[in-house]
Amino acid sequence: MDDDARKARLTRLEERISEAKKTQEPQPRSDQHYSQANMAWRMVIELVAGLGLGFGIGFGMDTVFGTTPIFMVLFILLGFVAGVRTMLRTAQEIQDKNAAEADEDEGSKP
Repeated sequence: MDDDARKARLTRLEERISEAKKTQEPQPRSDQHYSQANMAWRMVIELVAGLGLGFGIGFGMDTVFGTTPIFMVLFILLGFVAGVRTMLRTAQEIQDKNAAEADEDEGSKP
């Protein structure tokens, strides 16, 4: 064999190898699917984080000002309200996403 034939054969072999590698590569996921349990935990964590931050701020202010736990109670309530609002926003986001997916599915059906 001469050098040109070897180079052509090597080029064909490299092309076949690259095609084989492409078929072995994992395909990128087009949609990220989160289970309902993951979303529920996210909402619980948002509520607990709001309560924790409210407690921390209120306790700190009571310590600094030397007051009875009035700031702690106030900020725990504010943290609870903030946590609930965040949970509701997350629930609305999930609902909007599910509605958009349902509309897409209905639009793609003949």
